[in-house]
Amino acid sequence: MKNLAPIELWYVTGSQHLYGEVALKQVAENSRKIVEALNASGRVSVKIVHKPVMTGPAEIRNLVMQANSTPECGGLILWMHTFSPSKMWIGGLTQLNKPFLHLATQFNRDLPWDTIDMDFMNLNQAAHGDREAGFIHTRLRLGRKVVVGHWSDTKVQDRIDTWARAARAWHDLQGAKLARYGDNMREVAVTEGDKVAAEIRFGLSVNGFGVGDLVKLCNEVSDTAIDKQCQEYMDLYDVVADLRKSGSRHQSLKDAARYELGFRAHLEGGNFKALTTTFEDLHGLNQLPGFACQRLMADGYGFGGEGDWKTSALVRAVKVMAHGKPGGVSFMEDYTYHIDPANPQVLGSHMLEICPSIAKGKPKVEIHALGIGGTSDPVRLVFDAPAGRATNVTLVDLGNRFRLLVNEVEAVDVPPMPKLPVARTVWKCLPDFQTAVAAWIYAGGAHHTAFSYAVGTEHMEDFAEIAGVELAIIDGNTDVREFRQTLRTNEVYYHLSQGFSNA
Repeated sequence: MKNLAPIELWYVTGSQHLYGEVALKQVAENSRKIVEALNASGRVSVKIVHKPVMTGPAEIRNLVMQANSTPECGGLILWMHTFSPSKMWIGGLTQLNKPFLHLATQFNRDLPWDTIDMDFMNLNQAAHGDREAGFIHTRLRLGRKVVVGHWSDTKVQDRIDTWARAARAWHDLQGAKLARYGDNMREVAVTEGDKVAAEIRFGLSVNGFGVGDLVKLCNEVSDTAIDKQCQEYMDLYDVVADLRKSGSRHQSLKDAARYELGFRAHLEGGNFKALTTTFEDLHGLNQLPGFACQRLMADGYGFGGEGDWKTSALVRAVKVMAHGKPGGVSFMEDYTYHIDPANPQVLGSHMLEICPSIAKGKPKVEIHALGIGGTSDPVRLVFDAPAGRATNVTLVDLGNRFRLLVNEVEAVDVPPMPKLPVARTVWKCLPDFQTAVAAWIYAGGAHHTAFSYAVGTEHMEDFAEIAGVELAIIDGNTDVREFRQTLRTNEVYYHLSQGFSNA
């Protein structure tokens, strides 16, 4: 994945001097074994680094300040092995600017019923140490994730990994740059938003460029580089005869290759992680560069069509969460409905820009008229997406806050559509079509989304908690009346929460 920096998570164990040096050495050894086991499990995608046992306020604060200033530190995992008085954590936690997970576990899985004594009890006090820690986290109004269970349990390890992926996506956004070629599509509201607020909240900057900056780089691409790029297309995809070297429309494929290489030169030169385009600003480009955007997304870049920078940033974040997992992530749009009362479905697609990471089988490279944008026929990847559970996620700016909206869906086999030459997927909404669509509209959900087979609702819950943004979930349990009331309650909460303090 492009521009994805490695990160690590620090495993921090809480105790105190009350139990003596022998006990503290045992605490440290137990902690080290847990870290080694989690790293060896193959289920946690981010390296965990063991840190010394914390026994006092000064060392806790010093460790937090070190974590804050260490670029590769993506967050902390806190474990209260023995009873760690939580007042000693206040000075550190109030300074922490990295996410943290509270692992409520203990070293032993089973109690030794026949031999348990007070020495054992004193050494293994996480049962009430966790409650002491939980109180101060709540008292300080700290967002965090709590994972409960034995550290050897694969379900516990998977939940740690889910949070680790969200933490990595958050880490990736800090200081990230998004290239916006042109503005948003004129008169469209939902693709707009407060870019200053987004940088404050998410840490990424949105940088505008005239399409002329891109055209200049495209025009500098050599014929040799273009021919090499076209050969890569031949190797990877099923290219229609007209676009092949001897075909009548091969020049269109060469133009598409030129645009992709121009994009790459600009994005790599500026260290960007995401981009947007708009078909209303194509001066100097003779076709909409959708093929280039499909290819860039496959490499991990975020993308949003029609200048939609919020979705572009979201696609990047979801791709980071999905990194190394099967399934894929794409920019998506709920394009049109199949409203058969017995089997309602949604056709998800876009004009061109759907990521081949969600393709079922080998994509085709085709060329067709677009009917919008006023340019030459654009080259594009055409494919069906597979059946399976997926999530459809959008990010909207409500003026006083950002809202993440998630709909769990069930993708189905795509029916034959021989006259629709775009990449596409078809899904059923949970809990049902009417409820999901109504809830989405009540929540102000956008028509652009990040669609993923690899990232689930819990990933988005963890990401929203880390980012401190509202999350609304439409799933198999959603009831429209309750959902609307939750939105009303959230409106009050997020208005008042800006005035909450830790005092």
